[in-house]
Amino acid sequence: MKKAINDFIVRFANVNGTGSASANFLFAKTIFRMGIPVTPKNIFPSNIQGLPTWYEVRVSEKGYLGRREGIDLMVCVNPQSMAQDVKNVKSGGYFMYDSTKKLPAEYLRDDIHYLGVPMMEMSNEAFSDPRKRQLLKNIIYVGALAKLLNMEVEAIKVLIGEQFEGKAQLIDANMKALQLGLDYAAKHFDFPLPFHLEKRDLIVDKILVDGNTACGLGAVYGGATVMAWYPITPSTSVAEAFEHYCKMFRIDPDTGEHKYAIIQAEDELAAMGMVIGASWNGARAFTATSGPGVSLMNEFLGLAYFAEVPAVLVDVQRAGPSTGMPTRTQQPDLLLAAYASHGDTKHVLLLPASPKECFDYTALSLDLAERLQTPIMVMTDLDLGMNDHISEPFHWEDGRQYDRGKVLSAEELEHVGKFGRYLDVDGDGIPYRTYPGTHPTKGAFFTRGTSKDEYAAYTEDGAAYKRNMDRLLKKWDTAKSLVPKAQLYQEKTNQK
Repeated sequence: MKKAINDFIVRFANVNGTGSASANFLFAKTIFRMGIPVTPKNIFPSNIQGLPTWYEVRVSEKGYLGRREGIDLMVCVNPQSMAQDVKNVKSGGYFMYDSTKKLPAEYLRDDIHYLGVPMMEMSNEAFSDPRKRQLLKNIIYVGALAKLLNMEVEAIKVLIGEQFEGKAQLIDANMKALQLGLDYAAKHFDFPLPFHLEKRDLIVDKILVDGNTACGLGAVYGGATVMAWYPITPSTSVAEAFEHYCKMFRIDPDTGEHKYAIIQAEDELAAMGMVIGASWNGARAFTATSGPGVSLMNEFLGLAYFAEVPAVLVDVQRAGPSTGMPTRTQQPDLLLAAYASHGDTKHVLLLPASPKECFDYTALSLDLAERLQTPIMVMTDLDLGMNDHISEPFHWEDGRQYDRGKVLSAEELEHVGKFGRYLDVDGDGIPYRTYPGTHPTKGAFFTRGTSKDEYAAYTEDGAAYKRNMDRLLKKWDTAKSLVPKAQLYQEKTNQK
């Protein structure tokens, strides 16, 4: 096989729910720590455990991080998918498998190399706990790969220490399993393989992070204190990340009081209703969902648009239509989100292209929602949301102030004659609002999703309806001046 330095693909074929994900990420993150561009893709089924799952890692010194055809090294520990996994190895490539049991003859090819490692046998001999045996088998193959690919072993050990900080027994067990794999590969195989790693310094000051984690952290930095949600793949980890960082930054160190609320609703429609209610009362609130959830939320998105209540939705898109393929990526929600609800609606969408933009845009969306008094949707997808990507570090300016928009205080209301909740005073399409209870007689205690005049009084007068709709279009034009400028990515080609 042709020699290649820092340019190859490794695919792991595992069983979902066997603890392989952390071992495979350990492999990818070690390469990242060696200063080499790497992109991992998690290809998993939509059940909890038991079905085949794959984790594909592309290493590219030139920075080519998309998937390509042909697997240079397959690490297969799943008999269910082995027939197809053998076929996917490119000619001249390598196939690593658990040789505790003999490989069936039908899986043998003359044009690839086989690397048998008795992972389960070694794990059974080294560890007594049945669950640990299964988990640590994965670390054994990481150790074998480290020797075969010239990985920096010390970097792996540092990562194990970071992952199990304060848990000495787990650290010791993982170190032992790692060494078992290293020793076995050193004794039984020629190393390194024709394709392998060499330490570089190509990704200085970069981070490796997934978009959902970035959105969750961005919501915390953006001032969100309320999240209402209903679990749906692939957006659930946005809620998990938000909760994780709230526990770090939203708990009073002196009293232990929680300064946040996370509510699991009975469905997506209820979740959006809770967000609207919290936002109307002055909290910064958001939810996260995927395509089927956006379909259910259309009714409340229309209410927030027409009643002009701030709301933020992170839409981590997946394959449709209907339930579609919950664990595959697609971007099918753009039109659904842009015109969500019936009637004349135009929603503001933010489309991040990196984890850093997921962080930036989620924080920004909370400002925009209050400034524009309308729903703002952050449109990511499964690939960006659930896979790790090399990203610029996140940045937050000290002293940055939240934009709460046009909110009148009790004192300001004293100097207002007749308060018009839907009156365009400044000509930008955005009316002034109040928080409920701000003033005993002035301000908005109620809101409505039906046709109304400038003073929030119900009306079916056609002229009043048209004035309101024209003002909402003016607000749309104002939004254009507030959202981030579009970035055009274009590959330059040499033309004759």
